[in-house]
Formats: sequence, structure tokens, C-alpha cells
Amino acid sequence: MEVLVRRVAVVAVVLAAAMAAAEGYNITKILGDHPEYSQFNKLLTETRLAGDINRRRTITVLVVANGDMGALSSGHYTLPTLRHILEMHILVDYYGAKKLHQLARADTASSSMFQESGSAPGTTGYVNITQHRGGRVSFTAEDAADSATPSSFVKSVKEIPYDLAVLQISKPLSSPEAEAPVAPPAPVNLTELLSKKYCKNFASLLASNADVYSNINATKDNGLTLFCPVDAAVDAFMPKYKNLTAKGKAAILLYHAVPDYFSLQLLKSNSGKVSTLATASVAKKDYSYDVGNDRDNVLIDTKVNTASVTATVKDADPLAVYAITKFLQPKELYKPKEDLAPAPAPEGPKKKTKKKKPSSATAASPSDDDSSADSPDASPADDVADKAAAAPSVLARWVAAAATAAAALALAA
Repeated sequence: MEVLVRRVAVVAVVLAAAMAAAEGYNITKILGDHPEYSQFNKLLTETRLAGDINRRRTITVLVVANGDMGALSSGHYTLPTLRHILEMHILVDYYGAKKLHQLARADTASSSMFQESGSAPGTTGYVNITQHRGGRVSFTAEDAADSATPSSFVKSVKEIPYDLAVLQISKPLSSPEAEAPVAPPAPVNLTELLSKKYCKNFASLLASNADVYSNINATKDNGLTLFCPVDAAVDAFMPKYKNLTAKGKAAILLYHAVPDYFSLQLLKSNSGKVSTLATASVAKKDYSYDVGNDRDNVLIDTKVNTASVTATVKDADPLAVYAITKFLQPKELYKPKEDLAPAPAPEGPKKKTKKKKPSSATAASPSDDDSSADSPDASPADDVADKAAAAPSVLARWVAAAATAAAALALAA
């Protein structure tokens, strides 16, 4: 009996750890439980690095307490420069506290997300990790000046072996290359961009709604992915669009805009739920959809209809614009499609009923639109390689969790 209890305990512990790894992590939520890192957490969100961290499988985040942030919280740097500086604090390998104190040669060099971004020349995006006598561990940027003092390891904040380590360090890393001013992105005229490639009609809808256009235009420089229906898709949807209220028209246009940059490569290799500008603009409404892939095709499932990406209009951080085959219809405005239709009930005696003339509300109610819109014949533009490696799918993590549990059973036997 004692042996059986021990086996069950071993399996339970391993399953709990495996399930946690399968569900992934959310760096914003993790740091949200530690108000002493609120400024660092805020910058991760503003620079859009939080999403990049969450999409990674193996990562170490070097966080700094509010009182040690120095120039990072002074407003001295622009957001693009802050992004580079923070990228230096994100190592693309796992370094838990135990691993730090067991470095084979007392020191090592780890690549950062700044190095992976392609913006760091040579080895300037590497971080040197050194173990000193007495167990002290320090971090130094490869290009730090000789006079710069290293940043010291303070404590481990959160560890999910061997996926995520969040470590507190004594101060921000000094890296002249990361701190160099970043030129702002070239101005983009959305109406002109959309009108030239596949989406002239959608551009007209945006231009005719000043508030919507202003919202989308203000978001594009900080990270925006816009799904624009091709002209034929807009034409097919116009009867439904005209029946919407002014608020409904604004919501459905904002529904096509995601306030984050997603390269085509990332869309093809990941799947999951994304929020839209409509999510933030309409109180107590979801206005999200699922982005997935079928082989090499990117699919957008709103639960009402499904569209696919048919061409790339622009893909350069911080703005991505993709032409899609259908006008996206949110479940907040239209009836969701049924995944499995119930079996028809046996027909009873037919009763004679008078045909009722549909009311104006019924006539205006939307129905599923499964008609395929014409898509451009041109091949997609050259894709810009994503600067962050894509994380495995949730399914892969569940498989890994199952394998871990099986191994635990074998060990406990």
C-alpha cells in the first residue's frame, strides 16, 4: 500500500509540472504579482516585448526593480531604443538560479533577443555571465565600456524548468549599441498603401470613418497587424454593412485591426486567440478571433465565418498588412456558425401555416456568408523573417506533458 501511495504521489507531482509547462506562461501576469517590477513590466508591454516573450519556449528575463531602473524610467529613450535595451535583458536560453551557480567554466556568453533581432552588429548582442568567488554572479553586455560596472544577480523571481526563468538583477545592463538612437519608421499613408494593393474598397470604408481611421493610424507605429478584405469581399459584404448601426460599422472595421505586429512567418507557425482594436473600444465585448494555419495557409476563424490570408501588402515591423478573402464577421454582431449540426428530428404531420412577412429586424438579421471572394492572383510579397523564433503549439506541449507523465509512471513502477 505504501509503495502504491508513493507511486501516485510521484506521478501527481510530475503531472502538475508537466501540465504547467503545457499551458505556457504570461510574463505580464507573472510580473504583475510583483509590484516592485511594475515599471519594467510596463515597458515590456509598451515595447511589445511581452508578447514576444510569451511566444518563446526557452527564455530568461532579467528584470530590474523600480528603484534601480535609472534612465530606463526617465523618458530619455524613445520606444524603439527602449525595445533594443530591453531585448538585451532577454536571454534566449534557460538560466535558473541553480544553473547560474553551476557554470562549467565559471563564465559563459548567452545570446539575447537584441542579437536575434539583427540590429546588433557582430557579437554586441551577447551577454556575459560570470560566476565569482563566494557564489556571486554578474551579467555584462559584450559591448559594455571597460569602465561600466557589471550588474549582479539578486534573486530568482520565477522559474518553470526548463522553459522560463525570471531573475532580478541589480541594475540595467549597459550596452552602447542597444542605447543608440533608433531612426523612426518611415511614415506610411494607410489609405494610399491599401488602395495600391488589393484593398481599395476597404481603404474607402476606413477613410469614411474619421474616428476609426484615427485609431488605426495612431496604432500603426507602435505595432499593428491589419487584415484587409479584398475588393470583391467588400462588395459581397456591403448589403450587410449598410444595415449596421454607426457603432456596429465602427466596431467591425476596428475588428480587422490587431494592436500588435505579427509577421507572416509567425502567423504560419503559431495559432491562438488574438484581441483586436474593437476589443478595447467596445465595453464588455470580446471582439476576438482565432488565427491558425492549414499547411501553408493562414486562417482567421471568427466563429461566424473563416477567411484566409491571400497576399502580403506590407510586412515590416511595426506594421503588417495582409489581404484576406472575406470580410470578417464578429460573433458579437452576427450569429455564430454551428460546429456540428444536430440530426434532423423525424417529421410529424405537416400543418398548414400562413406565411408571415418578415419584419424589418428579421430582414436585417445576418446569415452566414460562405461564398468565396475573389483573391488576387499575384504571389505574396517577400516575407520579412520573424525576429523571434516561434513557440511550439499548445498541442505539442500537451504531447510533451503526456510523455513526461508516462516516464514518471515507468520510474514509479
